[in-house]
Amino acid sequence: MALLPESVSYLAAGGLVAFSLFTAALTAAFGIGGGVMLLVVLAQIVPVSAIVPLHGVVQLGANTGRAALQMRNIAPGYLLPFVLGAAAGALVGGLIFTELPDGVILMAVGVFVLITTWVSLPKLGGGQKTWMAGGGFLATLLTMFVGATGPFTVALFGPAGLPHRSMVATVAVAMTTQHFLKTATFVLIGFAFAPWLPLLAAMLLAGFVGTYLGTRLLIKLPEDLLRKGLKVILTVLGIQLTIRGIISLW
Repeated sequence: MALLPESVSYLAAGGLVAFSLFTAALTAAFGIGGGVMLLVVLAQIVPVSAIVPLHGVVQLGANTGRAALQMRNIAPGYLLPFVLGAAAGALVGGLIFTELPDGVILMAVGVFVLITTWVSLPKLGGGQKTWMAGGGFLATLLTMFVGATGPFTVALFGPAGLPHRSMVATVAVAMTTQHFLKTATFVLIGFAFAPWLPLLAAMLLAGFVGTYLGTRLLIKLPEDLLRKGLKVILTVLGIQLTIRGIISLW
């Protein structure tokens, strides 16, 4: 039994595992948004239809650990309407995803990477529970196509006025919910996860190691220089993905 799909070489798979460790370490040390960087690296290696499903599983693993550790601090009054909206967003997103050409998905990911790299989202309201349900719907609908919607979710919960610990815990559970619903939806619409399981297991393990190393080692690196370098890399990759999408559609 092959450990990898035919479209991915062992060298490429090793690169993905290494980047899973590296991006998890970046997030743990600086909160830079390793999820976005991992998304664009996946887009260079795996088939277009597999980018978002695989990213969702890796991010589900990364967020589940943080959510479990912070569970006692969550604010269920705001989380419940978000989850209800998220369930509807995953359903609608799954129906639309199956109809989209590869070029549209690549363009969506590329443009989203550029936006999250250069635009600081304002607080989005979030104080009313009806708004939270709508935000959960939109955030999960978006994550079905572009993968990494952490900045949007943080902006959504920001105005709720939650204490810091409660904010961190509630967002962690919200992100875990999003990625769980996304993964479940891709299973239901028929994405074949089985050939990717060995690679996913290695990436998840690398992510846990990266989180540990990030808290221990990377804090010593020059944060400002690292942020600027990452911004340049993400910009180049975002433009490249957008151009690939346009060429594919053309």
